[in-house]
Amino acid sequence: MKIAVFSTKPYDRKFLDKFNMDNKHELIYFEAPLNANTTNLTLGFEAVCIFVNDKIDAVTIEKLSITGVKLIDLRCAGFNNVDIEAAKNKNIKVTRVPAYSPQAVAEHATALILTLNRKTHKVYNRVRESNFSLENLIGFNLYGKTVGVIGTGKIGTAFCHIMLGFGCKVLAYDVYESEKLKDKGVKYKTLDEILKNSDIISLHCPLNSDTKHLFNRLAFTKIKKGAMLINTSRGALIETCDAIDALKNGQLGYLGIDVYEQEENLFFKDLSESIIQDDLIQRLLAFHNVLITPHQGFFTKEALDQIAIITLKNFTDFENGMPLENEVKL
Repeated sequence: MKIAVFSTKPYDRKFLDKFNMDNKHELIYFEAPLNANTTNLTLGFEAVCIFVNDKIDAVTIEKLSITGVKLIDLRCAGFNNVDIEAAKNKNIKVTRVPAYSPQAVAEHATALILTLNRKTHKVYNRVRESNFSLENLIGFNLYGKTVGVIGTGKIGTAFCHIMLGFGCKVLAYDVYESEKLKDKGVKYKTLDEILKNSDIISLHCPLNSDTKHLFNRLAFTKIKKGAMLINTSRGALIETCDAIDALKNGQLGYLGIDVYEQEENLFFKDLSESIIQDDLIQRLLAFHNVLITPHQGFFTKEALDQIAIITLKNFTDFENGMPLENEVKL
């Protein structure tokens, strides 16, 4: 099957080609993102492969149906950038990679916590300049702290296990409670109880109409003063303007994010020689207690292997008329 792969980087090609060695699928790579302005590139393709920053709205889907696309395959878990209803109306199937390496993202969330707390990023730069001072580097013991986990799917569950291993008290909020996590000592609470009692809050929930800007001005007034907020899920879970205000007044003590609401204009690009026009991220970068990574939580060898394997399996199942195990449905 001939497939147009969008928003590709060298590592995408490397791992997809690695598991497509028999050339069962004809993969044509495009660095450009897929959106309403680039659908002309899909002419002659039966399927497209997309990533988190491709914008597949109703207009894009209308154009894809005209060019003959029958399948949209996301090489990621989230699908909030695809209008699923519009795709269904045009009889275009949508598949994804629901789980590739929950541990990869959970471990990255942990890395953000430890780095913000113990300031290892600052120490690294100091020592390279022969500055061995410990001034302004005081952290806190993670052991014994209360960690709130919003969303206990596969990634949230992996994160809970890590925090329990550190000796933390783990509180969780999810529509669906896990009995296995309860048996491990995780206590499910209301969202307000988690905001009030957590020293650290980590977000592991999908982005939808219920969770968009879950952390807004009101939520920040409810958190424990000086708490740490970690987001490795989707940028729009946090209202950035409100987070900045909470940082300025000290209500929010630390912010670690691997995702950002306007990341499609920034992440996965080298902008070191450019003037960044995004005032909000520039403001965030000015805070000493903010740590930003460019959507790298998934970026491990094990995760990239699984993403490639499952992505190609989705194409094979579609081509062979098999049930689509990873289909996204309304």
